Amino acid sequence: MTNVDAVKARSAAGPTPGRDRKAPALKPAKPKFRWANNWHYPVLAVALFVSVFPFYWMFVVGSNTNADVAQVPPRMIPGPNFVENATNAMNAVPFMRALLNTFIVAGTVTVSAVFFGTLAGFAFAKMKFRGNKALMAFVIATMMIPLQQLGLIPLYMLMDRFGWVGQLRAVIVPALVTGFAVFWMRQVIATSVHDELLEAGRVDGCATFGLFRHVVIPSVRSGAAVLGMFTFLFMWNDFLWPLVVLGGNQSNHTIQIALRNMNQTYYSDYALVLAGTFMSLVPLIIVFVIFARQMIAGVMEGAVKG
Repeated sequence: MTNVDAVKARSAAGPTPGRDRKAPALKPAKPKFRWANNWHYPVLAVALFVSVFPFYWMFVVGSNTNADVAQVPPRMIPGPNFVENATNAMNAVPFMRALLNTFIVAGTVTVSAVFFGTLAGFAFAKMKFRGNKALMAFVIATMMIPLQQLGLIPLYMLMDRFGWVGQLRAVIVPALVTGFAVFWMRQVIATSVHDELLEAGRVDGCATFGLFRHVVIPSVRSGAAVLGMFTFLFMWNDFLWPLVVLGGNQSNHTIQIALRNMNQTYYSDYALVLAGTFMSLVPLIIVFVIFARQMIAGVMEGAVKG
């Protein structure tokens, strides 16, 4: 019998017991949760609780009465009075007008700071000119001076000479360009925009502003979103300079001054104030949700090697 006949005979006879039997498939073992390797989950849970609880407590106080809040222990669940407290807050001060003023100030300053910061950062990062390092050192030095304290009186005198006291332009114009915006975008452009891209653009006939528009801006979009978020948050929460320069003109007050005016001299309605404070945070939450993906991408940019 040849080898071919032997193979045919074995195939016709069927599988040989104990020889051609397939081994049983092994079930994958379930990974065990080990605290030593997953300690960051409890830490993140605690951090989440610490971050979210102030917003929850703000809503709890704003939806109850002062008597409920003053109880010992205090009431920890939301009450039914949030709409009433929010309505009283909007009637106590020109709340919606203050929200609009704050949005105008924060939005204008954010757009200006991102644009001019990116433009100046591009010049400092990728253009060679005399005094580049000296000017950049001067920009960084301006970040070390607390202008809110040392520059308060001179800036007020300047706004008074211009006749801008009590107007929103007195809050907007001094913040249109900041040293932080220039420094931030300079660092982002230096690490995100490669010289080869700029050289390729010049070969294709792009001028300097064309390179800025078509090459730089698309490359630093995430970093610009982070700068915009920080700038918008800072201007939204700014209190001291608007309080000084806007004075008693309530039609131009920002939201922080409006919330401060809710506190009376001898009595503070905490439910009223915190209901208004919670409503003032809604635009910030919306802006954060819109730019969250770009912001996270900008923060994580450069964190992964590859």
